[in-house]
Parts: sequence; structure tokens; C-alpha cells
Amino acid sequence: MEYPALYLKRGEDARLRAGHLWVFSNEVDVERSPLTAFAPGDACAIVDHRGKAIGIGYVNPNSLIAARLVARGLDHPLDSSLIVHRLNVALSLRERLYAQPYYRLVFGEADGLPGLTVDRFGDVLVAQATTAGMDRRKEEIRDALVKVLKPRQLWWKNDAGIRALEHLPEVVELGHGEPGGEVFAREGRLEFLIDPVGGQKTGWFYDQRENRDQLARLAAGKRVLDMFSYLGGWGIRAAAEGASDVVCVDASAAAVESIAANAERNGVGARVRATRADAFDHLRALREARERFDVVILDPPAFIKRKKDAAEGRLAYRRLNELGMQVLARDGLLVTCSCSHHLPRAALLDGVQQGARHLDRQVQMLIALQQAPDHPVHPAIAETEYLKGFICRVLPA
Repeated sequence: MEYPALYLKRGEDARLRAGHLWVFSNEVDVERSPLTAFAPGDACAIVDHRGKAIGIGYVNPNSLIAARLVARGLDHPLDSSLIVHRLNVALSLRERLYAQPYYRLVFGEADGLPGLTVDRFGDVLVAQATTAGMDRRKEEIRDALVKVLKPRQLWWKNDAGIRALEHLPEVVELGHGEPGGEVFAREGRLEFLIDPVGGQKTGWFYDQRENRDQLARLAAGKRVLDMFSYLGGWGIRAAAEGASDVVCVDASAAAVESIAANAERNGVGARVRATRADAFDHLRALREARERFDVVILDPPAFIKRKKDAAEGRLAYRRLNELGMQVLARDGLLVTCSCSHHLPRAALLDGVQQGARHLDRQVQMLIALQQAPDHPVHPAIAETEYLKGFICRVLPA
């Protein structure tokens, strides 16, 4: 096994030896191993300044993250056998967690396959390669997935904006199987029709599954408002658990149509209404109309995508939560979430508290929410922990 060496500067191996997998461009000794000598996605041996190999990875000279470590030591080449092994290890966890084959199968760095995401919808897989190293190995990944899972279809949903950081084009294509047939996500006894081609991300947000379980036991007999509803995951789950009236709101016309169809499919169409609207505008309109809900769910897209946007994003979260509290009934429940990695968990709760004090309300934090276990957190890579949230009780002061 012969791989070109990517040498690190003195002292720049400490983070990798502590468990991280990323090498930044300013950590590379470009005199000994010029980045320009590598093509995007090339395999390499990552070596410290003394010449001692740390492991095998891949390089992208065009990216701020210049290399990612895939295997420690030099015993395991970056090939299809390694990918199959990592898939089997990932699969064993998901099969331990879930009785049905509906989950995130691969969560990038946390599953030892940095730059790769795979969601499983029964016999359909939706994969996303966000790095040049994984993009170059799509055929090997496809073959490994077919070997391990024998899917009916494999879709490549490579339209994430983050691919631009790796100088990769956005493209959605069928990687295996024949097109056609409906694709579903399942949570418990419910079934949601998804679109693996035109839907958001990979089609469904499995990361909120256990959090929706937490809400389900609190929803019976309640009037529920589900903002940023997408396909109705929160609202329809609440209706299925006995919520008396559910309003799902999303800015996408296609999503609103899907919410209505999914509500009918699950037998709760009579208690679920879908509305197309901007979330902030709609919450203001509900406030002016003096509408009140027993449960308000706020599950927005990331308001903070870059660290420099943190201050503006924190203000947006506070304003959103304040609007949510203004349409809560007395002694109501606020479910608030953030998928912004750059928003600390404590900052989200602090924004809720600030909004409550501005409205002369008091808050009891009842349940802390986090991403589901099929999105495992890598303790050395803070970026793998991104989803946080709370179920709060809001009372008069």
C-alpha cells in the first residue's frame, strides 16, 4: 500500500491524536508536501512532523479543511472493504436501536465515513457526499451499500450548499435501481410520504424522532401549532396521539400539500390543517387575531450558518420564541429547537428566558432535547453535535 504523504507542521497532530479527523490547510507543511501536488479527493497518508504516520485519509487542496482522516494507522487502505466494514458497524447500531429499517444509517465523521450521509427508507437509500473524497468514491460507496443492504433504489442527493466549499457541483441522480414507486419514512405506526429528489435535505428529519416521542405523551386533547412543519412530522404525530386540533405552517407550497396528504394517509386529516405562510408573519397575525394554542412547536432551519452570524442569529431565535409565547394559552407548552451548531444549548434557553421576561412570563424547562441516537455524537468533534431543544412550560409571572 503506497500513499503520498501529507506532512503536518510541528504540533499540529495533537488534535488528530485526541480523536478529531480534520486537517486544516494552515496545519499542512506545504514545503514537504505541497497541497498543489494533490488532486481533490486523493488518498494520502497523514504524517506528523517527525515522519510518523497517523493514518489514512483523503485530501482536497481547494478546501479550508484540507484533509480528513478515515482510518488510523496504515493497516487499512481506503477502499471498498473499509467502506463495507464501516457500513456494517453503522448498521449494527441502527438495528439495535430500531425495529424497522427507517433511520439515518451513516452520520459522517461519527460513523467513520467523513463527508458521507445515508438515510434509509425501507428498501430506498438517500445518500449525500459533501466532500471531494467521498464524491470521488461514489461507485465504491454504491457497491458497498448494495452489498450490505440490497436496496431497491439509491439516490444521490448531492445538492447541499456545503458542497460549494469543496468546489463540487450540485446534482441529484439515481445511483442504483430503477426510478418510480413511492418512498416513505416511518415513525412508530405512522407513515410519511417523502420526496427523495425534490425534498429538503435527504427527504426527512430523523434527528427529531425521539423528541417527537417526548411530545407525543403531552399532546392528548391539546390544540397544537406546528411552525416550520415541512411534511408534518411534529403536528401529525401530535394528532395521532390525540391532539384535538393541529395547525401546521410552512413556507413551501409543496410541503403544505404533503402535510395534508400525510395527515389523510394517517387518518388524522379532520384534525390537521396545513397553511402556507412565512413563520414570523404568521405568528404576528395569530397574535393580532388573539389565537391561542396549548402547544407551540418551533423547529426552524438553522438561523446561524456561519460563526460571524451568531449575534444576528441569536436575536432571531429570541424573537421567534417570544412570538411563539405570545400565541400560547395560559399554562402552555413551548417546544423550541435549533439545528445551528454555532448556537450553544445554553444560549437557546437564555433566549427563551429573555423573551419570557420581556412578556412578563415565567418558564419552567421540563425536557431537554437532542438529536436522535442514529445521529451519534463524536466526543472529539463538536460539529457532530448540532441539534438542541427544550420543552418548556410557560406561565404568567
